[in-house]
Amino acid sequence: MERKTFDKILIANRGEIAVRVIKTAKKMGIKTVAIYSDADARSLHVILADEAVRVGPPPTNQSYLSVPAILNAIEETGAEAVHPGYGFLSENSHFVKSLDEAGVTFIGPGEKAMADLGDKIQSKIIAKNSGVNTIPGFDGVVKNTDHALEISHSIGYPVMIKASAGGGGKGMRIAWNDQEVIEGFKLASQESKSSFGDDRLLIEKYIDNPRHIEIQILADKFGNALYLPERECSIQRRNQKVIEEAPSVHLDPSTRKAMGEQAVSLVKHVGYVSAGTVEFLVDPERNFYFLEMNTRLQVEHPITEYITGIDLVEQMIRIAADQKLSMKQDDIKFKGWAVESRVYAEDPEKYLPSIGRLSKYIEPVSLTDKHEVRCDSGIVEGSEISIYYDPLICKLSTYGETRSEAIQNMERALDSYVIKGVTHNIPLLREVIGSSRFKSGKISTKFLAEEYPGGFKGHALKDESLFELASVASLVHAKRDVRNWCWRDNGEALSEKELNRNAPKNWNLWIKVHNNNGNVEIINVLVERRSTVLQHKDEYQVKVANHPPTIVNAQWPLESPLINAQLRIPNQSERFVTAQYLDPLPVGFRLQYMGTKFDITIHNQRQHELSHYMIEKPKKDLSKVILSPMPGSVVSIAVNVGDIVNEGVEVAVVEAMKMQNVLRASRVGKVKKINVKPGSSVAADEVMIEFEDEKDEKPFD
Repeated sequence: MERKTFDKILIANRGEIAVRVIKTAKKMGIKTVAIYSDADARSLHVILADEAVRVGPPPTNQSYLSVPAILNAIEETGAEAVHPGYGFLSENSHFVKSLDEAGVTFIGPGEKAMADLGDKIQSKIIAKNSGVNTIPGFDGVVKNTDHALEISHSIGYPVMIKASAGGGGKGMRIAWNDQEVIEGFKLASQESKSSFGDDRLLIEKYIDNPRHIEIQILADKFGNALYLPERECSIQRRNQKVIEEAPSVHLDPSTRKAMGEQAVSLVKHVGYVSAGTVEFLVDPERNFYFLEMNTRLQVEHPITEYITGIDLVEQMIRIAADQKLSMKQDDIKFKGWAVESRVYAEDPEKYLPSIGRLSKYIEPVSLTDKHEVRCDSGIVEGSEISIYYDPLICKLSTYGETRSEAIQNMERALDSYVIKGVTHNIPLLREVIGSSRFKSGKISTKFLAEEYPGGFKGHALKDESLFELASVASLVHAKRDVRNWCWRDNGEALSEKELNRNAPKNWNLWIKVHNNNGNVEIINVLVERRSTVLQHKDEYQVKVANHPPTIVNAQWPLESPLINAQLRIPNQSERFVTAQYLDPLPVGFRLQYMGTKFDITIHNQRQHELSHYMIEKPKKDLSKVILSPMPGSVVSIAVNVGDIVNEGVEVAVVEAMKMQNVLRASRVGKVKKINVKPGSSVAADEVMIEFEDEKDEKPFD
């Protein structure tokens, strides 16, 4: 008989992690209480929980960070324990103390262990005393900018400036010189204060070209602790993880064992209990250094669950209920490989958040009984992505017997993930997952910066991908054209015989697409219909320049945006392509292919001939204005009307989702007008600052 844990727990969180905890609680027969702000009143976690309590208006400091409101919800519902998820109050030792005083169990570590290990400065000292390898740095609080410069000079550039409290990439800056220390200290302090209510910073040596690899631990209240196989989290932007995998291709068994044993030594040294993660930086020679400890459940925990079969949330609940770990270190085995992609509502070219309502939302699914696709999300079609919270849509995880299989499953899952209503980062995720460098395993935390030095611009079509897109686009056009023949003028449907006799069978098309390498590609495609028109699975033959005639079978139900095409090329293996039909355009349509959206213009022969006489609209000159890159709030304005600024000078700072973004002048110019004030809200692409026309500006004295 299974031992009892709790009758009812409250989840002090929102979104996908609240949904995740609710699912395990239901499996264990535990009733759940959700909390919500006004912005989340109709959210999925509220619907799934047995009870739900409002804790305040949308701003986090008035709702999800309000300890009195959460304590009131606990008292109102009689919850015996609280699971904090991640973020918000999950690493707040004062919250743990408040629960202890109220006689409520915290599903996580104790107050002292959390305070000691959750503080990056204190945890580094503890790690040293526990025999854990640490990065050279200053073991104390950085007092001010001058102190930061003094420490940086003693350590040697480059250095990492980061918040003592919190995580998630917030309050972190890399500095390669004095000027970057000065600016990084200011921004990191502001971000840390905004996100965690704590502006203390530390500085340490920046390890160049490292991998970010972490060890998951479990520890009970009886002195038992063990480590699980590592997760690699090296694909990052702005020090925030984007793609993770388990295990890591970089570690060998001896390094894995050494890292795991040091992690266990650390948690035993401070009497840590519950699940936790010890993060390391690992250099190319497999030397590893303690980075920090996250005293909570990690965002990327699903991939560890995939390869071990261990439900980490269940283990946390059992440990909190004073149960011993039911496993020993020798029992920990792992099988296969798992990859996780963090799907965000954001512009992948600017790494800036996007808000809006999900007008169309279809998650990818497993195609086999191996359950190779897992979606951890807290939203459904119609959900609102709000400015107030992290823009995470879903943690998309895939599994395979091998790393290659897990990656292939992720490619398919990303291709079939339908998200409309907000801008999302699937183009970037798909490009990284499909890249030869990622597949080779030769990655580091510099991956995105090195692969896209000028910023990510979307998938750049090359010979084979251009051929695939042209084949699918021509098929889409042909099928849409055939559909136009389905009805008589009086609205009656044609018979199948009439339709197959009268509908077109051949097309001579000119396909125009703007490539992301700056080129405009124009491809001539000859298309022949080889199937009856009422079939869901249509067969066409396409002939693209410099390619042999190719048979394209496509399954495209009218009610679905997904196009699953099979390309049969003579003397070659079959190729399978998944694309998405997004929107009609005046002369064509928009497709999503390889994660990237492409506007397709399609002309017949006569239209192609006449198109040479069309004049393209001139592009707008944006050098005379500063636009807000995202919806958010204005933190500061650094210029005044009449100021003459140089190129690259800071003019304003905008904050969204607790991340601050510095806006800089794109050219030398004189400030003509300032349309916003600090504290005001701005929309994406809103004009914040205007400059005078160059012809109106007076020359410098």
